[in-house]
Amino acid sequence: MLVKQISVFLENKTGRLAEVTGTLGSNKINIRALSIADTTDFGILRLIVNNPAMAYQLLKEQGFTVSETDVIAVEIDDSPGGLSRVLRLMDENKINIEYLYAFLEKKEEAALVVFRVEEIERAIETLQKNNITVLKGAQVYEL
Repeated sequence: MLVKQISVFLENKTGRLAEVTGTLGSNKINIRALSIADTTDFGILRLIVNNPAMAYQLLKEQGFTVSETDVIAVEIDDSPGGLSRVLRLMDENKINIEYLYAFLEKKEEAALVVFRVEEIERAIETLQKNNITVLKGAQVYEL
C-alpha cells in the first residue's frame, strides 16, 4: 500500500526544474504526479514516477540532493465533498497530515490524493476500514 515518492531539493534558479525533468524524460521515466513547495532561495520537488528506484539513482548521479519517502495514494470520488470525507475521517481519528497533493485519474470518475502522514500504517488501516480505496505503489506507477 505504500507509494515511493522522490523528493528533490532544488536551488531556485532558472533551468533547475528543466534539468530534473530532462534527466527523467531522457531515461524514459514518466512522471505520474508532482508538487513543488518553494521559498525565495530553494524548493522541494516531490514526484511520483513509474520507476522510483531508477529515478532516485539517476538524479543522485546527476548531483541532485534526493530523498525517498513513503506516502499513501487514496482514490476519492471526483465530486464535491469527496476530499472532505477523507479529511474528516483523518481528523476524527487524530491522524496528522503533513502534506498532500492531488491529481485526476484518466479512466475513472475519481481523483487520487497523495498523503504524507505521521502514522502511515494506522492511516491505511483507518481508510480501508471505512471503504476508502488505498492504492498499491504498482497501481500508481502504472497510471
